[in-house]
Amino acid sequence: MATQLTFELPAGVALTAGDFFVSEANATAYVLVTHVNSWPERKLVLTGPEGSGKSHLARVFATNENAMIIPAATLTGEMTRPKRPVVIEDIEQLSKSGETAMFHLHNHMREVGLPLLITARSAPSRWNIALPDLASRMQAATPTVIGNPDDDLLTAIIMKLFADRQIMPSPKLPSYLTMRIERSYRAAAEIVAAMDAAALTNKRDVNEKLAGQVLAQVEAEV
Repeated sequence: MATQLTFELPAGVALTAGDFFVSEANATAYVLVTHVNSWPERKLVLTGPEGSGKSHLARVFATNENAMIIPAATLTGEMTRPKRPVVIEDIEQLSKSGETAMFHLHNHMREVGLPLLITARSAPSRWNIALPDLASRMQAATPTVIGNPDDDLLTAIIMKLFADRQIMPSPKLPSYLTMRIERSYRAAAEIVAAMDAAALTNKRDVNEKLAGQVLAQVEAEV
């Protein structure tokens, strides 16, 4: 019997405020991102691991504040005088030539009183910024951290990842997986992707039995 081929299809990720699950791990970040008037100098740095919800919160902010989102890797001198709030995503990817643009953008936003949200995986003190004036301004920004997920958040993330892929898992599956995978955003994304692929390839229901087989296969490959 021929094996069904599977392909990596982009998932339709839901990124509205209503799709964001608030728990102890991200509550402070959520409150700050949705209460811009509390930001000192109208500037906030949002940090957290990959998959922790930084982009989701950035889009919540962009919707609430009519902000433009600029990937740091694409920042140029032509983008330094916006007339509305700005999100700079993945600041660690800022190029050396983009540092001057970021410096001028930062100063412009402060002068006109517009909010500036910056996302990153690490704290400003760990960013590899060569321009001293920019480095000092970034390190002076108010930081907020999305921590590692607790059980409730990890279960909610797994449910959302399945929903983004338009998969209806068995009711107990998210909790089943939460108790058996590493407590990290990366692990949640990897197990959902692996189960999606296994279900498509073998034409199986997405349930605890399939999860047990996928987890066993993952452990065997380590």
